[in-house]
Amino acid sequence: MITSPRSLTRFAIASLALLLVHLPVAHGQVTSISSIRITEVMSSSGVGGTADWWEITNFGGSAVTISGWKMDDNSFTFANSVALVGVTSIAPGETAVFLESATPGTDIPNFRSFWTGTSATTPQIGSYSGSGVGLSSTGDGVVLFDSLGSEVTPRVTFGVATTGSSFYYSYDSSGSPATSPNSSALLSAVGTISGQVTFASASSSPANVGSPGTAINAVPEPSALALVAGAAVGGAAVVRRRRLA
Repeated sequence: MITSPRSLTRFAIASLALLLVHLPVAHGQVTSISSIRITEVMSSSGVGGTADWWEITNFGGSAVTISGWKMDDNSFTFANSVALVGVTSIAPGETAVFLESATPGTDIPNFRSFWTGTSATTPQIGSYSGSGVGLSSTGDGVVLFDSLGSEVTPRVTFGVATTGSSFYYSYDSSGSPATSPNSSALLSAVGTISGQVTFASASSSPANVGSPGTAINAVPEPSALALVAGAAVGGAAVVRRRRLA
């Protein structure tokens, strides 16, 4: 029996640590959740706009290597997933964008120009392509797998798209799989909504609204233990969004 306050604290930390690392999902698979979170999705840029895209953000205090990672849409099945290419590592607090494209050498520069009007080299932009992973404008989802087939991000879903506007997701600073996303997919509109600063694309044909190249910037924790201990006592920090320079 656990009786002392110190024992109770240790038990709470250990239990939460297991929750943060292993999250059972509906089909019985055990996931190995990383510090990477899916933070925005565009499923309907419009005629003359960009390819479908989504972004990921590193909530952790160290870089995450994503070599060998794959994505799937709302079938959430490793067998249906396709490889991510062009980005191999995500720095702490960094956001990277992935386009659905079989011709990234053309589509990535076009994406940068569409959103910024320049050929800026940040954020990192990768790509993916393959059968059955196109994002539906009537509703869909995204999840990432590592090379072994373990789900490494919480799943995100979204409903019917508004052409030209992305969906984005809000997380607490721990990015806990038990609570994240901690709000439903929110539709982008120019301005600040729930702490997210969204903006209009440089191109007006068609105009898009979103926030590609921004990051949910959780306060870095000195260690995984400190992160878990803080969460155990309800000390989650408030996150803010910033645009990457």
